[in-house]
Amino acid sequence: MTDDATAAAASPDKPPAVLRRIDTLAALAPDQSEAVLKLLADAARSDGQQAVSEQGRLQLRGGAREGVRHLLLHVGDELLGYAQLEDTDPIEAPAAELVVHPGHRGHGHGRALGTALLAESGRRLRVWAHGGHSAARHLAQVLGLSLFRELRQMRRPLTGLDLPDPVLPEGVTIRTFVPGGDDAAWLAVNAEAFAHHPEQGSLTQRDLDDRKAESWFDPAGFFLAVREDSGEIAGFHWTKVHADEGLGEVYVVGVRPGAQGGGLGKALTTIGLRHLAEAGLPTAMLYVDADNKAAVSVYERLGFVTHETDLMYRTES
Repeated sequence: MTDDATAAAASPDKPPAVLRRIDTLAALAPDQSEAVLKLLADAARSDGQQAVSEQGRLQLRGGAREGVRHLLLHVGDELLGYAQLEDTDPIEAPAAELVVHPGHRGHGHGRALGTALLAESGRRLRVWAHGGHSAARHLAQVLGLSLFRELRQMRRPLTGLDLPDPVLPEGVTIRTFVPGGDDAAWLAVNAEAFAHHPEQGSLTQRDLDDRKAESWFDPAGFFLAVREDSGEIAGFHWTKVHADEGLGEVYVVGVRPGAQGGGLGKALTTIGLRHLAEAGLPTAMLYVDADNKAAVSVYERLGFVTHETDLMYRTES
């Protein structure tokens, strides 16, 4: 699809303007993936955070994925914008993320990508604005989108960490994840624990394999709470290290529904935080939905404060 609206009309005195072109693809070739990753890196250096989530970046490689489409915006041969549309939620509208090269903003490229996303999604669309910058809020307004969700990034220092000893429910012990051996059991528990949260609860073996292949993956920081009598996983805390930023992340904490309410989640969180502190990381971070008041309260009591906010906008229909 091509957006001709911003191309100046040709005249006898001027050569034809170079048209902005938006190509929609089910999969990216390796050179296209690398070009998008470079665009994302350039934007992240300028913006201070990634415009596309970890899941979105993982989906740039490895061929076609069900429900995922890539929109590449070129002017001439230069890639100036990218958007990803994921239509895998059986209930919610398709979700999208987009970015325009920081050196080429203010020329309508973001609006062109947003308009293309609306067309691709049948005007049922949710869009993330990571960092909640004013330009993103303005684009959402121009596209007729309304604020729908607020995701907080919270942080706390790990130096001098002083947390109470974790108290585990009777009959539960802690061990670390065994790649290959625990995959299926962990995916099942994750699906149960996050049945209300499709972004996390719908992870597949392919999604897990993608993460296991990343340089940051370390099973020594992936803690499982297991029942001594059956070996069944009751909960888990998967930590992640952002080495370049000196950050340790509470990547995901989950407790099987039948094991909730006994303090296991708090114990697992404490175990993971101690692990990150022992690794010498100065700061811990996590993500939590702002409307999850109970979780926000727990994290605040553990010393976390809001660092930045991601916003999601959606169409009214």
